[in-house]
Amino acid sequence: MKAIALNISAWMLLPFMDGLAKFLSQDIHFLQVVWGRYFFMAFFSIIITFIFFNRHFNFPKGIQIQIFRSLFLFLSTVFFFYAISVISLPEALTLAFISPIIATILSAIILKEKVGPRRWIAVIMGFVGVLFVIRPGFNEINLATVAAVGAGACYAFYIISTRKLSSIDSPLMTLIFTGLSGAIVISLIVPFFWTWLSLSQWLLLISLAAIGTLAHFLLILSLNYAEASKLAPLAYSEIIMNVVIGYYFFGDFPNQWIWIGLSIIIASGVYISLRENKKNR
Repeated sequence: MKAIALNISAWMLLPFMDGLAKFLSQDIHFLQVVWGRYFFMAFFSIIITFIFFNRHFNFPKGIQIQIFRSLFLFLSTVFFFYAISVISLPEALTLAFISPIIATILSAIILKEKVGPRRWIAVIMGFVGVLFVIRPGFNEINLATVAAVGAGACYAFYIISTRKLSSIDSPLMTLIFTGLSGAIVISLIVPFFWTWLSLSQWLLLISLAAIGTLAHFLLILSLNYAEASKLAPLAYSEIIMNVVIGYYFFGDFPNQWIWIGLSIIIASGVYISLRENKKNR
């Protein structure tokens, strides 16, 4: 029960980070928002780990996997923050929810896991759900839509990398490495897009990173009480707060096609998770 409470709390917090990112992107370049998310994430992660978990301060053992994992999460963040700066929060998140479906394909190719015919059917249905949201031929497919799908694809690689790291490095060390590597990369890029920030924008950037760091910290804590595969379906609870924030602050409410696509994607993702749990047992 504790694992469920911690996990759902994390997924309820993350849409607030996305909402702040969308709000800030209306006035500043989205790459500045990405920079704030990573720079202050690294800062808060180091502080939390140093104060409460200083035994986890050691050089990561799986350095190559850490680099790939951090790169995929960084790209996922860049793509998603760009997407929500253009399209609605629910639409972007729905398209990004393709990640567990792609992760299933990658697990068969990269991790050589056995994927049965029923899970392959769920994967195909997940892509059908994406088509309901995009509706090629009826809607103009813009760069933001592609970026949202790209965010989900990169997050799938991040999931696979995380599976590889689970038995190698401490989750907190992984969180620090992810924040630091992302902060270094984006700090080299963002000066070309930098504009002067007001005090309120600085405070919002710090708040955005603090919420994101706290959410990831809660996710890590939840994994101490339950396996990741058992908690995976709870990630879809994020859409509840995402829709609320999108509608209340930005006037965005999912149309019928997004609801249909979302339902199909969630159903296929939950089914895949349940099949993985059964396989693990």
